[in-house]
Amino acid sequence: MKTRLFTTAGLLLAMHTSALLASYEDHLAQAMAITQRALIADTHVDMPYRLHDGWADVTRSQPDRNFDYPRARQGGLDLPFMSIYTPAEMEEAGGGYELANTLIDNVEALVGRAPGKFAMAHSTQDVVKARAQGMIALALGMENGSPIEGDLQKLQHFYNRGIRYITLAHSLSNHISDSSYDENRQWNGLSPFGREVVAEMNRLGIMIDVSHVSDEAFFQVMELSKAPVLATHSSARHFTPGFERNMSDEMIKALAARDGIIMINFGSSFLTDKARQWYIAMGEARDAWLAESGADPEGPEVTEWMMAYAEKDPFPYADLSDAVDHFDHVIKLVGVEYVGIGSDYDGVGDSLPTGLKDVSTYPNLVAEFLDRGYSEPDIEAILGGNLMRVWRAVEAYAAEQAR
Repeated sequence: MKTRLFTTAGLLLAMHTSALLASYEDHLAQAMAITQRALIADTHVDMPYRLHDGWADVTRSQPDRNFDYPRARQGGLDLPFMSIYTPAEMEEAGGGYELANTLIDNVEALVGRAPGKFAMAHSTQDVVKARAQGMIALALGMENGSPIEGDLQKLQHFYNRGIRYITLAHSLSNHISDSSYDENRQWNGLSPFGREVVAEMNRLGIMIDVSHVSDEAFFQVMELSKAPVLATHSSARHFTPGFERNMSDEMIKALAARDGIIMINFGSSFLTDKARQWYIAMGEARDAWLAESGADPEGPEVTEWMMAYAEKDPFPYADLSDAVDHFDHVIKLVGVEYVGIGSDYDGVGDSLPTGLKDVSTYPNLVAEFLDRGYSEPDIEAILGGNLMRVWRAVEAYAAEQAR
Protein backbone atom coordinates (compact mmCIF):
# COMPACT_ATOMS: atom_id res chain seq x y z
CA MET A 1 0.00 0.00 0.00
CA LYS A 2 2.79 2.43 0.92
CA THR A 3 4.56 1.66 -2.35
CA ARG A 4 1.39 2.29 -4.32
CA LEU A 5 0.81 5.60 -2.50
CA PHE A 6 4.39 6.70 -3.14
CA THR A 7 4.09 5.80 -6.79
CA THR A 8 0.82 7.68 -7.09
CA ALA A 9 2.33 10.73 -5.38
CA GLY A 10 5.34 10.54 -7.66
CA LEU A 11 3.13 10.31 -10.72
CA LEU A 12 1.08 13.30 -9.60
CA LEU A 13 4.25 15.31 -9.00
CA ALA A 14 5.60 14.37 -12.41
CA MET A 15 2.31 15.33 -14.05
CA HIS A 16 2.27 18.68 -12.18
CA THR A 17 5.89 19.40 -13.13
CA SER A 18 5.17 18.51 -16.76
CA ALA A 19 2.13 20.80 -16.78
CA LEU A 20 4.19 23.67 -15.32
CA LEU A 21 6.91 23.20 -17.94
CA ALA A 22 4.32 23.08 -20.74
CA SER A 23 2.69 26.22 -19.34
CA TYR A 24 6.06 27.99 -19.15
CA GLU A 25 6.93 27.01 -22.73
CA ASP A 26 3.55 28.25 -23.93
CA HIS A 27 3.99 31.51 -22.05
CA LEU A 28 7.52 31.97 -23.35
CA ALA A 29 6.34 31.51 -26.95
CA GLN A 30 3.53 33.99 -26.32
CA ALA A 31 5.98 36.36 -24.60
CA MET A 32 8.34 36.31 -27.57
CA ALA A 33 5.46 37.18 -29.86
CA ILE A 34 4.43 40.05 -27.59
CA THR A 35 7.94 41.49 -27.35
CA GLN A 36 8.30 41.50 -31.12
CA ARG A 37 4.93 43.22 -31.55
CA ALA A 38 4.69 45.67 -28.63
CA LEU A 39 6.82 48.76 -28.12
CA ILE A 40 9.46 48.11 -25.45
CA ALA A 41 11.02 51.15 -23.78
CA ASP A 42 13.86 50.94 -21.27
CA THR A 43 14.61 54.31 -19.73
CA HIS A 44 18.12 53.58 -18.47
CA VAL A 45 20.89 51.92 -20.48
CA ASP A 46 24.43 53.00 -19.58
CA MET A 47 25.99 52.09 -22.91
CA PRO A 48 27.46 55.57 -23.74
CA TYR A 49 29.70 55.83 -20.67
CA ARG A 50 30.81 52.21 -21.03
CA LEU A 51 31.78 52.92 -24.65
CA HIS A 52 33.67 56.02 -23.51
CA ASP A 53 35.43 53.94 -20.85
CA GLY A 54 36.26 51.14 -23.31
CA TRP A 55 35.11 51.16 -26.92
CA ALA A 56 33.25 48.21 -28.43
CA ASP A 57 31.28 47.79 -31.63
CA VAL A 58 27.77 47.42 -30.24
CA THR A 59 26.33 46.99 -33.73
CA ARG A 60 27.71 43.46 -33.30
CA SER A 61 27.46 40.95 -30.47
CA GLN A 62 29.40 42.02 -27.34
CA PRO A 63 28.99 39.25 -24.73
CA ASP A 64 30.80 41.23 -22.03
CA ARG A 65 28.21 44.03 -22.29
CA ASN A 66 24.50 44.04 -21.47
CA PHE A 67 23.51 46.00 -24.60
CA ASP A 68 24.24 45.41 -28.26
CA TYR A 69 22.18 45.53 -31.45
CA PRO A 70 21.71 41.77 -32.05
CA ARG A 71 20.50 41.09 -28.51
CA ALA A 72 18.32 44.21 -28.47
CA ARG A 73 16.63 42.90 -31.59
CA GLN A 74 16.30 39.45 -30.03
CA GLY A 75 14.66 40.92 -26.93
CA GLY A 76 12.34 43.22 -28.90
CA LEU A 77 13.80 46.46 -27.51
CA ASP A 78 12.55 49.48 -29.47
CA LEU A 79 13.36 52.50 -27.31
CA PRO A 80 16.40 52.45 -25.03
CA PHE A 81 17.24 55.76 -23.39
CA MET A 82 21.00 56.16 -23.63
CA SER A 83 22.31 57.46 -20.31
CA ILE A 84 24.53 60.53 -20.70
CA TYR A 85 26.23 59.99 -17.35
CA THR A 86 28.79 62.26 -15.70
CA PRO A 87 30.43 61.22 -12.40
CA ALA A 88 29.29 63.23 -9.39
CA GLU A 89 32.87 64.24 -8.56
CA MET A 90 33.00 66.32 -11.76
CA GLU A 91 30.74 68.92 -10.13
CA GLU A 92 33.80 70.08 -8.18
CA ALA A 93 36.57 68.94 -10.52
CA GLY A 94 34.98 70.35 -13.68
CA GLY A 95 34.67 68.84 -17.15
CA GLY A 96 31.09 67.58 -16.87
CA TYR A 97 29.75 69.83 -19.62
CA GLU A 98 32.46 68.69 -22.02
CA LEU A 99 32.02 65.00 -21.15
CA ALA A 100 28.24 65.14 -21.59
CA ASN A 101 28.67 66.65 -25.05
CA THR A 102 31.27 64.03 -25.95
CA LEU A 103 28.92 61.21 -24.95
CA ILE A 104 26.12 62.71 -27.04
CA ASP A 105 28.57 62.98 -29.95
CA ASN A 106 29.39 59.29 -29.51
CA VAL A 107 25.75 58.20 -29.62
CA GLU A 108 25.18 60.29 -32.73
CA ALA A 109 28.30 58.78 -34.30
CA LEU A 110 26.99 55.28 -33.56
CA VAL A 111 23.72 56.10 -35.32
CA GLY A 112 25.63 57.62 -38.24
CA ARG A 113 27.72 54.51 -38.86
CA ALA A 114 24.82 52.07 -38.39
CA PRO A 115 22.27 53.15 -41.02
CA GLY A 116 19.16 51.05 -40.89
CA LYS A 117 19.88 49.85 -37.35
CA PHE A 118 19.63 52.87 -35.04
CA ALA A 119 17.89 56.25 -35.27
CA MET A 120 18.04 59.22 -32.91
CA ALA A 121 14.73 59.92 -31.15
CA HIS A 122 14.14 63.46 -29.91
CA SER A 123 10.36 63.08 -29.72
CA THR A 124 7.62 60.50 -29.43
CA GLN A 125 6.96 61.01 -33.15
CA ASP A 126 10.58 60.06 -33.86
CA VAL A 127 10.01 56.83 -31.92
CA VAL A 128 6.95 55.95 -34.00
CA LYS A 129 8.82 56.76 -37.22
CA ALA A 130 11.87 54.67 -36.27
CA ARG A 131 9.70 51.66 -35.42
CA ALA A 132 7.85 51.96 -38.72
CA GLN A 133 11.23 51.88 -40.48
CA GLY A 134 12.39 48.84 -38.50
CA MET A 135 15.05 50.71 -36.50
CA ILE A 136 15.83 50.97 -32.79
CA ALA A 137 15.15 54.50 -31.54
CA LEU A 138 17.93 55.85 -29.31
CA ALA A 139 16.66 58.57 -26.97
CA LEU A 140 18.95 60.56 -24.65
CA GLY A 141 18.66 61.01 -20.90
CA MET A 142 21.21 62.91 -18.82
CA GLU A 143 22.13 61.16 -15.57
CA ASN A 144 23.28 63.95 -13.25
CA GLY A 145 22.37 67.58 -13.82
CA SER A 146 25.86 68.85 -12.99
CA PRO A 147 26.77 69.63 -16.65
CA ILE A 148 24.16 72.42 -16.60
CA GLU A 149 26.71 74.29 -14.45
CA GLY A 150 24.22 76.78 -13.05
CA ASP A 151 23.33 78.15 -16.49
CA LEU A 152 19.82 77.78 -17.95
CA GLN A 153 21.29 78.46 -21.39
CA LYS A 154 23.21 75.20 -21.05
CA LEU A 155 19.94 73.47 -20.19
CA GLN A 156 18.56 74.87 -23.47
CA HIS A 157 21.73 73.64 -25.22
CA PHE A 158 21.21 70.09 -23.98
CA TYR A 159 17.57 70.18 -25.02
CA ASN A 160 18.71 71.25 -28.49
CA ARG A 161 21.11 68.31 -28.52
CA GLY A 162 18.28 65.88 -27.81
CA ILE A 163 18.33 65.37 -24.04
CA ARG A 164 14.79 64.40 -23.05
CA TYR A 165 15.16 63.64 -19.36
CA ILE A 166 17.57 64.80 -16.69
CA THR A 167 18.32 63.01 -13.42
CA LEU A 168 18.71 66.06 -11.19
CA ALA A 169 21.56 64.66 -9.06
CA HIS A 170 23.62 61.50 -8.82
CA SER A 171 25.65 60.05 -5.93
CA LEU A 172 26.56 63.44 -4.42
CA SER A 173 24.45 66.50 -3.79
CA ASN A 174 25.06 69.10 -6.49
CA HIS A 175 24.08 72.67 -7.31
CA ILE A 176 20.56 71.53 -8.26
CA SER A 177 19.48 68.96 -5.67
CA ASP A 178 20.45 66.88 -2.68
CA SER A 179 21.24 63.23 -3.41
CA SER A 180 19.76 60.19 -1.67
CA TYR A 181 23.28 58.76 -1.40
CA ASP A 182 24.87 61.84 0.20
CA GLU A 183 24.67 62.67 3.91
CA ASN A 184 25.37 66.30 2.97
CA ARG A 185 21.87 67.75 2.56
CA GLN A 186 22.99 71.28 1.81
CA TRP A 187 19.67 72.36 0.29
CA ASN A 188 17.17 70.34 2.32
CA GLY A 189 15.84 69.24 -1.06
CA LEU A 190 16.20 71.43 -4.14
CA SER A 191 18.45 74.48 -4.36
CA PRO A 192 16.94 77.81 -5.44
CA PHE A 193 18.51 77.21 -8.86
CA GLY A 194 17.08 73.69 -8.84
CA ARG A 195 13.62 75.15 -8.56
CA GLU A 196 14.34 77.26 -11.65
CA VAL A 197 15.58 74.12 -13.43
CA VAL A 198 12.31 72.28 -12.73
CA ALA A 199 10.27 75.14 -14.24
CA GLU A 200 12.55 75.44 -17.25
CA MET A 201 12.54 71.68 -17.90
CA ASN A 202 8.74 71.82 -17.91
CA ARG A 203 8.82 74.74 -20.35
CA LEU A 204 11.27 73.06 -22.72
CA GLY A 205 9.71 69.59 -22.61
CA ILE A 206 12.44 67.71 -20.73
CA MET A 207 11.17 65.00 -18.40
CA ILE A 208 12.25 65.38 -14.77
CA ASP A 209 13.92 62.26 -13.37
CA VAL A 210 13.69 61.87 -9.59
CA SER A 211 15.89 58.77 -9.34
CA HIS A 212 18.88 59.54 -7.06
CA VAL A 213 17.39 62.63 -5.38
CA SER A 214 16.63 62.84 -1.66
CA ASP A 215 13.11 62.31 -0.38
CA GLU A 216 12.81 66.02 0.41
CA ALA A 217 13.84 66.94 -3.14
CA PHE A 218 11.34 64.45 -4.56
CA PHE A 219 8.37 65.96 -2.73
CA GLN A 220 9.46 69.47 -3.69
CA VAL A 221 9.56 68.40 -7.36
CA MET A 222 6.05 66.99 -6.94
CA GLU A 223 4.85 70.37 -5.69
CA LEU A 224 6.61 72.37 -8.41
CA SER A 225 6.34 70.38 -11.62
CA LYS A 226 3.45 71.19 -13.93
CA ALA A 227 4.03 68.07 -16.05
CA PRO A 228 4.26 64.39 -15.10
CA VAL A 229 7.54 63.23 -13.53
CA LEU A 230 9.32 59.89 -13.76
CA ALA A 231 11.87 57.84 -11.84
CA THR A 232 13.91 56.33 -14.66
CA HIS A 233 15.72 53.58 -12.72
CA SER A 234 14.39 53.07 -9.20
CA SER A 235 12.60 50.21 -7.45
CA ALA A 236 10.28 49.80 -4.45
CA ARG A 237 11.69 50.58 -1.00
CA HIS A 238 9.11 48.16 0.42
CA PHE A 239 11.58 45.34 -0.36
CA THR A 240 14.73 47.22 0.75
CA PRO A 241 13.88 49.01 4.02
CA GLY A 242 16.07 52.04 4.71
CA PHE A 243 17.39 52.27 1.14
CA GLU A 244 16.50 55.86 0.22
CA ARG A 245 17.62 55.36 -3.37
CA ASN A 246 14.46 53.26 -3.89
CA MET A 247 11.00 54.83 -3.64
CA SER A 248 8.71 54.52 -0.63
CA ASP A 249 5.03 53.66 -1.00
CA GLU A 250 4.16 57.27 -0.15
CA MET A 251 6.41 58.50 -2.96
CA ILE A 252 5.00 56.01 -5.48
CA LYS A 253 1.48 57.16 -4.60
CA ALA A 254 2.47 60.83 -4.97
CA LEU A 255 4.12 60.10 -8.33
CA ALA A 256 1.05 58.28 -9.63
CA ALA A 257 -1.28 61.00 -8.36
CA ARG A 258 0.51 63.37 -10.77
CA ASP A 259 0.33 60.79 -13.61
CA GLY A 260 4.04 59.98 -13.28
CA ILE A 261 5.77 56.62 -13.55
CA ILE A 262 8.40 54.53 -11.76
CA MET A 263 10.72 52.44 -13.95
CA ILE A 264 12.00 49.34 -12.14
CA ASN A 265 15.78 48.97 -11.76
CA PHE A 266 17.08 45.40 -12.29
CA GLY A 267 20.19 45.65 -10.07
CA SER A 268 20.00 42.89 -7.43
CA SER A 269 20.67 45.30 -4.57
CA PHE A 270 17.66 47.34 -5.71
CA LEU A 271 15.49 44.22 -5.72
CA THR A 272 16.32 42.35 -2.49
CA ASP A 273 17.54 43.42 0.91
CA LYS A 274 19.75 40.33 1.02
CA ALA A 275 21.78 41.56 -1.96
CA ARG A 276 21.94 45.08 -0.55
CA GLN A 277 23.17 43.82 2.84
CA TRP A 278 25.87 41.79 1.07
CA TYR A 279 27.23 44.98 -0.50
CA ILE A 280 27.18 46.77 2.84
CA ALA A 281 29.03 43.93 4.59
CA MET A 282 31.53 43.63 1.75
CA GLY A 283 32.20 47.37 1.80
CA GLU A 284 32.80 47.39 5.54
CA ALA A 285 35.16 44.41 5.29
CA ARG A 286 37.01 46.00 2.37
CA ASP A 287 37.47 49.30 4.21
CA ALA A 288 38.79 47.46 7.27
CA TRP A 289 41.24 45.52 5.09
CA LEU A 290 42.40 48.71 3.35
CA ALA A 291 43.02 50.42 6.69
CA GLU A 292 44.99 47.45 7.95
CA SER A 293 46.96 46.68 4.78
CA GLY A 294 47.59 50.21 3.53
CA ALA A 295 46.80 49.02 0.00
CA ASP A 296 45.99 51.50 -2.76
CA PRO A 297 42.16 51.80 -2.91
CA GLU A 298 42.43 52.08 -6.71
CA GLY A 299 45.03 49.34 -7.10
CA PRO A 300 44.70 45.80 -8.49
CA GLU A 301 45.02 44.36 -4.98
CA VAL A 302 41.50 45.58 -4.19
CA THR A 303 40.05 43.68 -7.15
CA GLU A 304 41.87 40.54 -6.03
CA TRP A 305 40.59 41.00 -2.47
CA MET A 306 37.01 41.46 -3.67
CA MET A 307 37.21 38.32 -5.83
CA ALA A 308 38.48 36.34 -2.84
CA TYR A 309 35.69 37.78 -0.67
CA ALA A 310 33.02 36.80 -3.20
CA GLU A 311 34.49 33.31 -3.46
CA LYS A 312 34.14 32.82 0.29
CA ASP A 313 30.76 34.59 0.49
CA PRO A 314 29.05 34.40 -2.94
CA PHE A 315 26.87 37.30 -4.00
CA PRO A 316 23.14 36.52 -3.50
CA TYR A 317 21.76 37.35 -6.93
CA ALA A 318 18.11 38.31 -7.19
CA ASP A 319 16.06 36.44 -9.75
CA LEU A 320 13.37 37.16 -12.30
CA SER A 321 10.61 36.61 -9.75
CA ASP A 322 12.16 39.18 -7.40
CA ALA A 323 12.11 41.76 -10.20
CA VAL A 324 8.47 41.12 -11.06
CA ASP A 325 7.58 41.37 -7.36
CA HIS A 326 8.48 45.07 -7.63
CA PHE A 327 6.19 45.56 -10.63
CA ASP A 328 3.44 43.69 -8.75
CA HIS A 329 3.89 45.88 -5.69
CA VAL A 330 3.57 49.13 -7.62
CA ILE A 331 0.57 47.84 -9.58
CA LYS A 332 -1.27 46.72 -6.44
CA LEU A 333 -0.46 50.07 -4.84
CA VAL A 334 -1.42 52.49 -7.63
CA GLY A 335 -2.32 50.60 -10.82
CA VAL A 336 -0.71 49.19 -13.92
CA GLU A 337 -0.50 52.62 -15.60
CA TYR A 338 2.34 53.83 -13.38
CA VAL A 339 5.21 51.38 -13.84
CA GLY A 340 7.74 50.52 -16.53
CA ILE A 341 11.27 49.26 -17.23
CA GLY A 342 14.46 51.11 -16.21
CA SER A 343 16.91 48.20 -16.16
CA ASP A 344 20.22 50.05 -15.60
CA TYR A 345 21.84 47.68 -18.10
CA ASP A 346 25.59 48.30 -18.37
CA GLY A 347 25.32 50.39 -15.20
CA VAL A 348 25.08 47.92 -12.31
CA GLY A 349 28.00 45.66 -13.14
CA ASP A 350 27.60 41.95 -12.51
CA SER A 351 24.66 42.37 -10.14
CA LEU A 352 21.83 41.68 -12.58
CA PRO A 353 19.31 39.01 -11.57
CA THR A 354 19.19 35.53 -13.02
CA GLY A 355 16.92 35.56 -16.05
CA LEU A 356 17.46 39.26 -16.80
CA LYS A 357 21.15 39.48 -17.62
CA ASP A 358 20.94 41.56 -20.83
CA VAL A 359 18.64 43.19 -23.39
CA SER A 360 17.74 39.85 -24.98
CA THR A 361 15.82 38.77 -21.87
CA TYR A 362 12.69 40.97 -21.96
CA PRO A 363 10.68 37.89 -23.12
CA ASN A 364 11.52 36.24 -19.78
CA LEU A 365 10.01 39.23 -18.01
CA VAL A 366 6.88 39.04 -20.14
CA ALA A 367 6.56 35.29 -19.58
CA GLU A 368 6.60 35.91 -15.83
CA PHE A 369 3.87 38.54 -16.22
CA LEU A 370 1.81 36.00 -18.16
CA ASP A 371 2.41 33.37 -15.48
CA ARG A 372 1.01 35.84 -12.94
CA GLY A 373 -2.13 36.40 -14.96
CA TYR A 374 -1.44 39.78 -16.55
CA SER A 375 -3.35 40.54 -19.74
CA GLU A 376 -1.59 41.44 -22.96
CA PRO A 377 -2.89 45.07 -22.90
CA ASP A 378 -1.56 45.51 -19.35
CA ILE A 379 1.80 44.01 -20.35
CA GLU A 380 2.02 46.33 -23.35
CA ALA A 381 1.38 49.30 -21.04
CA ILE A 382 4.22 48.19 -18.75
CA LEU A 383 6.61 47.54 -21.63
CA GLY A 384 6.33 50.97 -23.21
CA GLY A 385 2.84 52.40 -23.35
CA ASN A 386 3.08 54.06 -19.95
CA LEU A 387 6.39 55.73 -20.76
CA MET A 388 5.09 57.05 -24.07
CA ARG A 389 2.04 58.49 -22.27
CA VAL A 390 4.24 60.41 -19.84
CA TRP A 391 6.59 61.63 -22.57
CA ARG A 392 3.66 62.82 -24.70
CA ALA A 393 2.19 64.67 -21.70
CA VAL A 394 5.51 66.47 -21.13
CA GLU A 395 5.67 67.36 -24.83
CA ALA A 396 2.08 68.62 -24.74
CA TYR A 397 2.71 70.85 -21.73
CA ALA A 398 5.77 72.40 -23.40
CA ALA A 399 3.85 72.97 -26.64
CA GLU A 400 1.07 74.70 -24.71
CA GLN A 401 3.59 77.02 -23.01
CA ALA A 402 5.11 77.90 -26.40
CA ARG A 403 1.81 79.26 -27.76
